[in-house]
Amino acid sequence: MILTVTLNTALDVTYRVPRLLPHASHRVADVAERPGGKGLNVARVLAALGHEVTATGFAGGRTGAAVRELLRAGSPGVVDALAPCAGTTRRTVAVVDAASGDTTQFNEPGPPITAPEWSRFLAGYESLLAGARAVALCGSLPPGVPVGAYALLVRTARAAGVPVLLDTGGEPLRRGVAARPDVIKPNAAELAELTGSRDPLPATRDARRRGARAVVASLGPDGLLAATPEGTWRAAPPRALAGNPTGAGDSAVAGLLSGLAEGLDWPARLARAVALSAATVASPTAGEFDPRTYEEVRGSVRVSAG
Repeated sequence: MILTVTLNTALDVTYRVPRLLPHASHRVADVAERPGGKGLNVARVLAALGHEVTATGFAGGRTGAAVRELLRAGSPGVVDALAPCAGTTRRTVAVVDAASGDTTQFNEPGPPITAPEWSRFLAGYESLLAGARAVALCGSLPPGVPVGAYALLVRTARAAGVPVLLDTGGEPLRRGVAARPDVIKPNAAELAELTGSRDPLPATRDARRRGARAVVASLGPDGLLAATPEGTWRAAPPRALAGNPTGAGDSAVAGLLSGLAEGLDWPARLARAVALSAATVASPTAGEFDPRTYEEVRGSVRVSAG
C-alpha cells in the first residue's frame, strides 16, 4: 500500500458563486464538502488510480468526524488510519467565481496537538510504514507539532526502507530536506524561499545539494521542472486549462508517487503528474480529477530533457 500523511487535515468547503464581488452579499449556486488537507487529496487521487492507500494524520471534533465520514463514504479505496486529537479539525473555504473561473481561498488554523497526541501518532506511523511501498508527507503543521516533524518522519521512513516524498514549505521544508527525502515537490514560491533563487533551474539543483535526492518544482500552468539523479526534465501540458486550481499540486504528487511505486521512469512519472494536475483544474473540487481530461492530456504532455 501507499501511505499518505496529513498532519493538518481539513474539511474542504467549496462555494460556487456567479460572480465574486468585494463588499457584497452573494447567493451561493453550489456547495461541496470534501475531506481535505494535501495528503487526503493525494490519497483520494491514488485510490482513483487503483492503488491501495492508507491515510494517517490527525482528526478531531465535529469537523474531524465529518472528514472521516466523508472519507469513508466518498473514498472507499482509502483506509482511514487518522489519529484522534482533542482539538477541532480546521475548515478551508474556497469561493469559485463562475464568471472568471478564479478561486479565493480561506484557510483556518489547525487544532493544537499535545505532546501525548504527537507521541501516539509517531507510534502509529512506525507501524504503518511496515506495510508501505512509499509514503507522502504533505501540507502544513498544526500548532503544537514540532517544526522539525517532517525531518523526523523522513528519517523514520528511510530507516524502514520506504521511499518518501515531502510536499511542504517554509521552515518544515528546510529541515525536512536536510533529512534526505527521496523527492520534494515545492511550488515556485516555496523553492525560492528554500534556496534564495527565483530562477527555478539553479534552485532545483541547489535544493538537491541541500539533501533531496530529487526535486520536482511545480511551475503552475507551465508544468513541472524535475532535477533528479538520472537527469533534468521539463514537463508541460499541451494547453492551459481554465478552472479551479485547488488541489492540482496534490494530484501531481499522486502522479509522482504512483509512478515511483510502479517503477516508472522519470519522463513517464512527470507526464502522469502533469496530466493529473491538469485534469484536477478541470474538476470542480480538490482531490478529484476529470478522467476524460486526464486521458486526453496524458498522451500530449511535452517532456523534454535538459
